[in-house]
Formats: sequence, structure tokens, C-alpha cells
Amino acid sequence: MVTQQDPPSRTALVRRARRVNRELAALYPDAHTELNFSTPLELLVATILSAQTTDRRVNMVTPVLFARYRTAADYAAADREEMEKILQSTGFFRAKTASLIGLGQALCDRYGGEVPRKLRDLVTLPGVGRKTANVVLGNAFGVPGLTVDTHFARLARRLGWTSQTEPEKIESEVGKLFPRSEWTMLSHRLIWHGRRVCHARTPACGACVVARLCPSFGLGPVDEKAARKLVREGPFS
Repeated sequence: MVTQQDPPSRTALVRRARRVNRELAALYPDAHTELNFSTPLELLVATILSAQTTDRRVNMVTPVLFARYRTAADYAAADREEMEKILQSTGFFRAKTASLIGLGQALCDRYGGEVPRKLRDLVTLPGVGRKTANVVLGNAFGVPGLTVDTHFARLARRLGWTSQTEPEKIESEVGKLFPRSEWTMLSHRLIWHGRRVCHARTPACGACVVARLCPSFGLGPVDEKAARKLVREGPFS
């Protein structure tokens, strides 16, 4: 059972949060985005497609997509029906097709066909919000950013780093707990842990390496043997 506790001091919260990050870094030394890509444009497209579907599904579709559309101009000039057929299995394929064609047009019109390297520019593109922008900045350009997806948000709240529910507010509060240089890798670690251990419905508390640091310990089974059965093995790509 989760018990109510007095909130930790700011100093204690920062220390505990950074300890969690170190523990997850040891557990997931090779954490990375599980979307396959070779260029900033491919990562941008793959991240847009990952909405409301799995990285595994996206990675099944993108080899065909990337072979057919190699540049922003290719996306801008795409035949809508042809692209919809390629994207159909990803869900919301009509909207995603519209976003990718609009993306190609915007990149050509405003950025010479290149993916911009600034968040303020990325979020003006069709289909791109802060989450997608931070994925691209952190993984294609080496610019630190927090990727607040459903896993990140869930774990940040369970770990007591924030009580916010809006992604931008979560990003702001969590970012203040860590050095900026850690933001991208922290995102990967939380997402990997959320996919493998700290599940939405029944977290594997008894098999969690940061259980002793988690104020939500007890939401799932605390018996290690029972919890181990809930742990999912990656990769999820």
C-alpha cells in the first residue's frame, strides 16, 4: 500500500531524483530511442508517426517510406493516396499523411528543405509538438531535451518529481531537478523503465531497482517473484 508522507525538502528531492537517474543509468547503459533512423528528417518523420502506435509498428513501416521519400521535397510532392497506403497500419493514417506532406512543404518553404535545429522552429511544423521536437533535438542534433511522453509523465509523477499533468509543466518541473546535459538520457531511461517495469496498470514494484527511492512503491505487487512475472523484456523496436 502506498502511504502518505510529508513532501521532501527541495534538496532531498533533487538528491533522490539524481540517485534514481544514476540507478537507471546502471540498469540501462545502452538506453536510446527505439525508433530506427539515419537522418534528422527520418527521425522527425518516425516520431510523428509514433503517435497513437508503437515504435515497433513504426519501424515496420519506415523502411518502405524512407526508400520512397528521401527528402523534404519528396514528402511535399507525395501522392496522398500512395502515402496513405504505406501508413495505413500506423493508425490515423490520413491525418499523418497530411502532416508529412505539410511537413515537407514547410521545410522546403521555410528552411531550405532541412530540419531546423531550434525548438522554436520545430514546433511550428505540421505534426510537431514539444515532445517530437525534443526527440529530434536530443537524438539527431545532440541538443538536450526532455521527451515527456506517457511513460515519462507517469514515472515522473510516481517518483514524486512533479504533480503536474500537462506535458510542458512536467518538462519544466523535472528539468529543474537535473543538469541540462542529462535531459536526453534521462528521458530514454524513464521511457525504457516505463515500458519494461513501471507499467501503467500494474507496475512491477517488487522487481524495481529504484523501489526504495519511490514514494509510490506498492502500487503493484511487492513480492519479487510475483513482480518478476510482470517485467517485459525489450527491445521494443
